[in-house]
Amino acid sequence: MADEHPSGTATEAGSDFSPLPPAPPQHPPRRPRSTKRRNLLIAAIIVVLIVAGLLMWRHFSSYESTDDAQVDVHLYPVSARISGYVTKVNVDDNQWVQQGAVLVEIDPSEYQAAADQARAALGSAEATAQSLNLTIPVATVNASSQLQFASSGVEEQNAAITAAEKQLSAARAQLEAAQANDVKTQGDLRRYKELVAKQEVSAQTYDQAEAEAKASTAAVAAARDNVAASEQAVQREQSRLAQSKANQTYAETGPKQVSSTQARARAAIADVQGKRAALEQAELNLQYTKIVAPVSGLVNKTVVVGMNVQPGQQLLTVVPLDEVWVTANFKETQLKNMRVGQAVKIHVDSNGRDYRGHVDSFSGATGPVFSLLPPENATGNYVKIVQRIPVKIVLDPDQNKDHQLRPGMNVEPDVYLR
Repeated sequence: MADEHPSGTATEAGSDFSPLPPAPPQHPPRRPRSTKRRNLLIAAIIVVLIVAGLLMWRHFSSYESTDDAQVDVHLYPVSARISGYVTKVNVDDNQWVQQGAVLVEIDPSEYQAAADQARAALGSAEATAQSLNLTIPVATVNASSQLQFASSGVEEQNAAITAAEKQLSAARAQLEAAQANDVKTQGDLRRYKELVAKQEVSAQTYDQAEAEAKASTAAVAAARDNVAASEQAVQREQSRLAQSKANQTYAETGPKQVSSTQARARAAIADVQGKRAALEQAELNLQYTKIVAPVSGLVNKTVVVGMNVQPGQQLLTVVPLDEVWVTANFKETQLKNMRVGQAVKIHVDSNGRDYRGHVDSFSGATGPVFSLLPPENATGNYVKIVQRIPVKIVLDPDQNKDHQLRPGMNVEPDVYLR
């Protein structure tokens, strides 16, 4: 019993105390399960926040955005190129027109008359030039033939003069011979006359001497006439030679005459070209009476029927909505990783839509540099201000086919850097 109940020895010994209950076993304190869960939740939240922060940092660092951006386009002013009275206006404000459509018509009567007059003047000038061109070969041939004929005529006349002079010399020799013979016969006649008076010669001999004297006198007269005729022939040939030489001198001017004809022909051709240019200008002015749209787009007009317009006066403005782009003014600190060709998402305030595009180019200078009064930073009170660089963003094809983007609209572009 003692071995079985060692705790009961005190009772058997007569102790006055009652036995105590056994003490509970001692264990280490245990934490509440809710605290552990809270710590796990906090750790999970921290991890989620870190991951979210990393994702947000990666997301926001992957693009640059600005709200200083607007839609731009090149406006096409349409002006008159001639003066005149407006007879028709074929469009209204905000009407869509196609390229080449007739927008305004100016009274063409005056310009039609000018074109007809220029056409008639051109026809006259062409006829004159054609006639001169036909004259040039004829004048060339005539000048050559005249020169050859005149030269041969001079040679012939020189030969004729030589022959006439020879004839004149022969006639003069014959005259001298006839005169000498006449002197002899006259002397014989005088002697026979004295002899016949003395009856020393017969009358028949005297008669024969008298006949010979008369014949010699006639021969002298004939020789003298022949000399006179030969002299006249020489004078005639000399006159003809002078005329041939004059003809030759005139014929020698033939090349100059041909050159003069050619110069007149060239002047006529130049006149034709001038008349043709005048006709082309007149026809252009006639075409300018119809003012056409340079591009397709919406029309904003300031012209009405009845206006008298002048060259250079603006009549309409065409807004080509197919050619719009976005000009975004980014801070210079945002351009570090921005490159040409990067994708862009463009949010438009007016319709809430997002458009796709890409970076096309960067401006050559900051916006203030192109202003009317650019800032001057070389002053004592200089304060550094972050500048903005205009960036041109071009829309992808078919993004604005409904033409909802209008110049001047505010947009918010996001340029994706990665």
